[in-house]
Amino acid sequence: MYGFNPKEIKLFKTLNTPRKVQNFIDKIPINFEPTGDTFISPREVLLQNRAHCIEAACLAAAILRFHGYPPLIVDLTSKEGDEDHVIAVFKQHGHWGAISKTNHAVLRYREPIYKNIRELVMSYFHEYIQNATKKKTLRSYTNPINLNQFDTKGWTTDEKDLWYIVDKIFATKHLKILNRKQIATLRKADDIEVEAGEVIEWKKKLSPHPWIKKKT
Repeated sequence: MYGFNPKEIKLFKTLNTPRKVQNFIDKIPINFEPTGDTFISPREVLLQNRAHCIEAACLAAAILRFHGYPPLIVDLTSKEGDEDHVIAVFKQHGHWGAISKTNHAVLRYREPIYKNIRELVMSYFHEYIQNATKKKTLRSYTNPINLNQFDTKGWTTDEKDLWYIVDKIFATKHLKILNRKQIATLRKADDIEVEAGEVIEWKKKLSPHPWIKKKT
């Protein structure tokens, strides 16, 4: 199914709820990209046992699709100087939730309790802080991008990087969440909020080298 092998299918069958998918994603070490930028496919994430946010979001979307959800990702964009973030989104009981891979105590899983995508995105606003400046930096987002459109490219099992998905993200309209007056009056984060954002889950020395793959 969708190009996955029996071992992958067996794994996916056990991950039959968004909660289980998030728990699985959390156990994958962070991809610190020691040899340069990567965007490895879901299969490569499983083989290499490493992932950063967009790689994990695509894996989560692939697993969710296996269980009948559309494979959807959303791009969260920040002001210049901070990093963007990509999440996998899903709808359950008529409300939106998100699966998120991060190395920090913030920007994590969201319960499916949000009425629409904007409401879900705004739940990340006060956590989205550039620690060096204490500024809140979340500025825009995309509506969900359906990864089904990349099936002909084999996005789930591709041995090459998925830069074509990045191209699509860049070409997709991003919806602003603030106007200039709102930005001008934003309050900086408290020290304790910055401290919380500096808590990390994975140390660099624990991340496996990219050439070490699990046996299939």
